[in-house]
Amino acid sequence: MEHDYSTAEAAEAVGATIRTIQRWLANYRDAGDAGIAAVPASGRPPALGSKQLVKLERILLKGPLAAGFPNDLWTYRRVVQVVEKNFGVTFHTSHMGRILQEMGWTPQKPERRAIGRDEDGIERFIKFEWKKIVKKPRKPRPP
Repeated sequence: MEHDYSTAEAAEAVGATIRTIQRWLANYRDAGDAGIAAVPASGRPPALGSKQLVKLERILLKGPLAAGFPNDLWTYRRVVQVVEKNFGVTFHTSHMGRILQEMGWTPQKPERRAIGRDEDGIERFIKFEWKKIVKKPRKPRPP
């Protein structure tokens, strides 16, 4: 692997500093290819592990009523409360949205319907009354 390049030439060729090239050479001499192999940065570990996400999904599938909320509607804020209560972890509502998206959950908009809506009455009205109300086109006048 040794070539006739100076450290400065090698640094310029790969876009690194001279000190970085020197460190890479030392690592290569000590451990060979393994010494200069790329090692991805692990990053911060997730606050909820995979087992906790499975448990969260079970809670969500039972519904908001089972979790103690007054109606059957999940909101990000409610999910944040459930996570805090069950796992002791606090998230911002927008981050909770990203977590739910990674779990395969999508935001849904509930249908707005009146509580006292009478589906049968509406159907009867459309079948019988609506025809009486709708204007009929005029007959064409002779020229």
